[in-house]
Amino acid sequence: MELQEAKIPTMYFIGVSTGASSSVRVFPRWAQLLGLGECRLVGLDFPLHDDPQRYRQVVEFIKSDPLSLGALVTSHKMDLLAGCVDLFDELDPLAEEMAEVSSIYKRAGKLIGRATDPVCGGMAMENFLNPTHFRETGSDVLILGAGGSALALVWYLLKGRDDLPVHIHVVNRSRPRLDHLLGLAAKWGGAERVTGHLSGDQPELADALAGQRVPGSLLVNATGLGKDAPGSPLTDAVNFPERGIVWDFNYRGQLLFLDQARAQKEEKSLRIEDGWDYFVIGWSQVIADVFELEIPPRGGLYDSLSRQALELR
Repeated sequence: MELQEAKIPTMYFIGVSTGASSSVRVFPRWAQLLGLGECRLVGLDFPLHDDPQRYRQVVEFIKSDPLSLGALVTSHKMDLLAGCVDLFDELDPLAEEMAEVSSIYKRAGKLIGRATDPVCGGMAMENFLNPTHFRETGSDVLILGAGGSALALVWYLLKGRDDLPVHIHVVNRSRPRLDHLLGLAAKWGGAERVTGHLSGDQPELADALAGQRVPGSLLVNATGLGKDAPGSPLTDAVNFPERGIVWDFNYRGQLLFLDQARAQKEEKSLRIEDGWDYFVIGWSQVIADVFELEIPPRGGLYDSLSRQALELR
């Protein structure tokens, strides 16, 4: 990986397949709308769970290069912070608590890391979920995956809403991140409300849990499967709950998880949501960090950013 001194204000996008993201196409238009002047976005692709030294290389470069202003991090939020925590001068409380960072930026010569997903994911969910949904339906939540975005959603469901689900089930293939999530959920008062399930390489367990959910339950793909890697955390034999809400954090890629839901949409009266609003809200908030702006998550400016992105989707 060659990192060259930035000649104009530069923001980086640390992901897996950044060239396929709508952000690459829409960033110049957003920059014009926001009055950022001459600037650029540079995508940096890393394999999932990459060598910590590679994460350190890019974070050290951003920290030392004057016109490298910061970065948005997807897919590597926990791994990057684990390998680079000593390089940050400050972390916001949620980044410290969740052990993840999605926004990297500078203030007064200091490198700062922030976890934006808890608030951004919550705002995206509120765009389609009735504020009294769980109280009215008595339903619960099944989250597939236990990485940073799943952890952020659990935080929001426990701490960001008055309307709590009856229960939150989290399924993950490996134990360390699942245990990390369950430990934090207990700290947030969710010990009796959040249950973890270790699936290993058996997606049939996730299928069974999906089929056991009561009508109106929320099912979330937080694994990255369908975007960062092919496939779905469910099999085609899954039985979705009646009137279920099926949400994929991904908005691009194979999106097999959403295809599986669409096959049962009419029969089960499913509501299906992709990750588009999550994408726009998340990007706007990190751009605000990196370029020292205020971008409200609602209102005229946000609507204009969303429209511009939708035109290039």
